[in-house]
Amino acid sequence: MTESSGSGPHIVVVDDEPDARAMVGDYLRLHGFDVALCDGGQALRAHLAGRAPDLIVLDLNMPQEDGLSIVRDLKARSRIPIIMLTATASPIDRVVGLELGADDYLPKPCELRELVARVRSVLRRAQGAPAPVQAKPETPDVPARRIRFGTKWLELDAVRLRDDQGVEQPLTRSEFELLKAFADHPKRALSRERLLDLADARDPDAFDRAIDVRINRIRKKVEPDPAHPRFIRTVRGLGYVFRPDGD
Repeated sequence: MTESSGSGPHIVVVDDEPDARAMVGDYLRLHGFDVALCDGGQALRAHLAGRAPDLIVLDLNMPQEDGLSIVRDLKARSRIPIIMLTATASPIDRVVGLELGADDYLPKPCELRELVARVRSVLRRAQGAPAPVQAKPETPDVPARRIRFGTKWLELDAVRLRDDQGVEQPLTRSEFELLKAFADHPKRALSRERLLDLADARDPDAFDRAIDVRINRIRKKVEPDPAHPRFIRTVRGLGYVFRPDGD
């Protein structure tokens, strides 16, 4: 593993190919980022033990431990944003990665200017929310803004999803933005195109079905019976609608 010091956001690039790893790292450094390079999952975990990055750029196709298993492990215990790189550009890789909680993806080899733009976009979304532990307590004078979504409460100021017992359900940033979009537009049918705009999840490759993956992931967290959703309903030929009362 190699690391550089700097004042910008700390980015970890994980790739088993030395040339690709160095090229991405050098380009990110040129744009002001503080970069560490790791050759696989083991090196990444060693780095995380000492320092948490602001974002991880992760190659999915690595021989010893594939990127999808790393995404699964990281998202189960942290909120660190992840941008996936995949040499195959396979829709299956994209869908599985998004289901596991990855925040964005790019085909590999990637256009480095686009990678920098994606990094900045994901960082803006991630850093635009206050940490849940810093949420202000609910008081009679300043009530917390929260919306009922099926079996859960979406707390807008705290940026979290909780059940009636106060147990928090982990959310990715894109999931929160989608739930907020529904909360802001109840009982209104929203197209996939509109949801991508409202949730700041625009995909330049027009992979609109990625929104379906995120909706299915949300339904598993808020619907009493995700196979028969009552609160986030499909509008055939258009998109989705949030029905607060479940009718």
